[in-house]
Amino acid sequence: MTYSLYGPTISVVIPVHNGGDNFRRCLLSVKALRPSPDEVIVVADGDTDGSWKLAEEFDVRVLRKACSDGPAQARNLGAQSAKGDFLFFLDADVVVPSDIIERIVTSIQNDPDLDALIGSYDDEPFETNFLSQYRNLLHHYVHQTSNISASTFWGACGVIRRELFLKMGGFDKRYRYPSVEDIDLGYRLKKAGYKICLLKQIQGKHLKRWEVLSLLKADFFYRALPWTDLILNEGRFINDLNLKLSSRISVMAVFLLALTVIGAMFVPRLLGLSVFFMVLILILNRDLYHFFQNKRGLGFAVKTIPWHWLYFFYSGLAFSIGFAKYQIKSLGYRK
Repeated sequence: MTYSLYGPTISVVIPVHNGGDNFRRCLLSVKALRPSPDEVIVVADGDTDGSWKLAEEFDVRVLRKACSDGPAQARNLGAQSAKGDFLFFLDADVVVPSDIIERIVTSIQNDPDLDALIGSYDDEPFETNFLSQYRNLLHHYVHQTSNISASTFWGACGVIRRELFLKMGGFDKRYRYPSVEDIDLGYRLKKAGYKICLLKQIQGKHLKRWEVLSLLKADFFYRALPWTDLILNEGRFINDLNLKLSSRISVMAVFLLALTVIGAMFVPRLLGLSVFFMVLILILNRDLYHFFQNKRGLGFAVKTIPWHWLYFFYSGLAFSIGFAKYQIKSLGYRK
């Protein structure tokens, strides 16, 4: 692909549904970008709080949808309207540093074979409550310690060639809620032989406030269950991001820990096995817990452990449910 004398052109695409104050912060960060992107497109996905009016105040192009069909379709609509060589997808609750366009363009120019790139959240989450700090720092750690040669895409802060995005059919519109539509696209890109890179220096700040119910609902219903379907349909595990071997072993160890703790009420000798599984999980995840300690102190790190183990438990539960459904569906086809 040939670019202008000034390099590849970048179209920023932001889907929004009732973005509130966080959307304003997002737009302020986009307005401060130097150099500026070639265009900014906001797709108002059936919002009822006037997010589209706010976007117009920032002098960006606004596309309005009468009803909300989810971020996948909203991003697709923005991509179809965009003119840039590359699409820079950004979530409405993410703010970016002023030099991120420069970093993106430099990365593209340094690697002409690059088809898509993703970044990560930074290590200074906006919300200060424990769950928001824990969840966003966990995301930062996972991305920062993963392979540079990525196996998936990320819609919150991800860049892709526009022609390629349209050729691949964009995000799967069957995902009506924020889910794994970006992971699905990444799997399709890798299967087709395209190059995706995780560039760890490209980071955005997540503004979302996580509470107990919102975190569990998002992780279980919108991430773990649909991601299980993707894994089973692909027929293989990718040893990267949340699917690293150590994470899979941790999931099994957490389940065995739960079983031995329950069993110890009837057979006390099983407590020894419980201790073994506890130590195993701590060893497998020691680098993460050290990261938490370095960032927020020992007390914070200790507090993350039960939440992290709960994460392993419901991830394993979701996989078990998804696997059972997959097998039942397969039996139905065979008949």
